Amino acid sequence: MADILLEAPVFNLEAALQAAAFGVDRIELCADFDSGGTTPSLGLFQEIKESVGIPVFVMIRPRGGHFTYSEAEIRVMQNDIELFKKFGADGFVFGILTTEGMVDSENCKKLLAAANTLPCTFHRAFDFCKNPEAALETLIELGFKRILTSGAQPNVEKGLDNLVRYLNLAKNRIIILPGGGMKPKWIEPLRKTQMLLEVHASCKCFSSSDAFSHPLSAGFGKSPGISKSCVEEFRALLKN
Repeated sequence: MADILLEAPVFNLEAALQAAAFGVDRIELCADFDSGGTTPSLGLFQEIKESVGIPVFVMIRPRGGHFTYSEAEIRVMQNDIELFKKFGADGFVFGILTTEGMVDSENCKKLLAAANTLPCTFHRAFDFCKNPEAALETLIELGFKRILTSGAQPNVEKGLDNLVRYLNLAKNRIIILPGGGMKPKWIEPLRKTQMLLEVHASCKCFSSSDAFSHPLSAGFGKSPGISKSCVEEFRALLKN
């Protein structure tokens, strides 16, 4: 049996290079760390694709906030998928909900069609669904390859029981990708289901910059890197 795959979200070039060098299997490329991830720039994506040898899945999310989008925003998401696909994206990550808290099947179909044969992950919009079990079945029918979820709770620790249930419900029909505050200690209870194939962990760290500092710098936020020791700890636990 193959090792369990480790995916890490990255928000900048340095983190992407670190992820590839430290042993991460796949990158989820995003912008805007503070909002939980939005669509990154095409220029950043191109540089990363030229620099790393691991798959890069691209977040398709035109803004932060809720997951119900206007027709214009859906067109933006379709166009972004077409552009990133043209430049070699390996897959996409997105999620669309109705105002009733259900999977928006019709608009998801539009983005899946734009992605064509490339694999798509339904992201943590899943955790906002009113009926996660019904949503899981809908996503299988639509053709998503995986669901990124913290178990319908703020983080994996609180959603652990739900994640175990989702893994058992999904079986081999769709990959349940636990993520959101994922820590090495939660691997074992999840792998006991024998359905754990992939894990999403940020392994983030914040390092001080040697660049010119300024009193206003604090207001511009921080962009996380990847912790080598954290990746190594996950890698050791994910071996089969």
